[in-house]
Amino acid sequence: MKESAVKKIAVFTSGGDAPGMNAALRAVVRTANHYKIECYGVREGYNGLINNDLMKMGPRSVKNIITQGGTILKSARSKDFLTKEGRQKAYENCIKNEIDALVCIGGDGTFTGAKIFSDEHNIRVIGIPGTIDNDIFGTDNTIGYDTALNTAMDAIDKIRDTATSHNRVFFVEVMGRDAGFIALNSGLATGALDILIPEKKDSIEDLFNTFKRAERAGKASSVVVVAEGEELGGIYDIAKVTKEKFPDFDIRVAILGHIQRGGSPSCADRVLASRLGYGAVVGLMNGENKVMVGMRSNKVVYTAIEEAIRKHNEIDKDLLAISEILAI
Repeated sequence: MKESAVKKIAVFTSGGDAPGMNAALRAVVRTANHYKIECYGVREGYNGLINNDLMKMGPRSVKNIITQGGTILKSARSKDFLTKEGRQKAYENCIKNEIDALVCIGGDGTFTGAKIFSDEHNIRVIGIPGTIDNDIFGTDNTIGYDTALNTAMDAIDKIRDTATSHNRVFFVEVMGRDAGFIALNSGLATGALDILIPEKKDSIEDLFNTFKRAERAGKASSVVVVAEGEELGGIYDIAKVTKEKFPDFDIRVAILGHIQRGGSPSCADRVLASRLGYGAVVGLMNGENKVMVGMRSNKVVYTAIEEAIRKHNEIDKDLLAISEILAI
């Protein structure tokens, strides 16, 4: 590979943490070292750029972190970076430290900030998609999604044991913000009676009809998986109206919450993060700018950041149909 015009890069993690961020950081640092590019880690995302909180990183800086959840660089949502003054200060620190390019690990908020920063100050940026929501266009999976999915599946399996033992109906809320990927796939994998996601435009009547069909089929217990962004309302409201309609149901609510963010990343997430971290550095060496590195059909691809944040991954309609057919 030809010698890179990029001599010094900075890498940071931003927004909500996701399992595999450390694996991506490790890959960025070690790939940069391999190609003789200096690499600096920025603490606490964009806040670190504003506060000049950078540290030089080498291969030993990232030893043994591939197994760890969270992010050793810490993460934050920076209010100051939303201001022009904050971004100017961040740029001045990039100049002071002779940073040629930024590797930004995070979700759509992180990428939006990176694009604005690059547009204003002409600094090169590349994004690595690290978010459990899996809602970013341009990659089949985002870093952290597979681990969060398996965490949710494991928890729902345990809840089902209790539901079956007591003939109960459990409403289980999973993360995903406005995207139903975790809910749909964990619900299908655990045999949920129904899966409520924003993309499906559910109605309470549809849910009630599903319960009626289940009763006719002789089901005595059920699990309903609800995405946190479900538009029918909050999970407690859904449980309340269900209880009013079916007063004999023994109904419980479980919110899985932040356990889905943490934990040691799965094999799939470690491999994905390693490939994308490598792809980010190589992309910068090859002149890529204002792009996100992703995986599509098992190939590394680059998507314009503008496109990645404007579009969203779409729910697989076949999975929806399969989940409904197999539920009863």
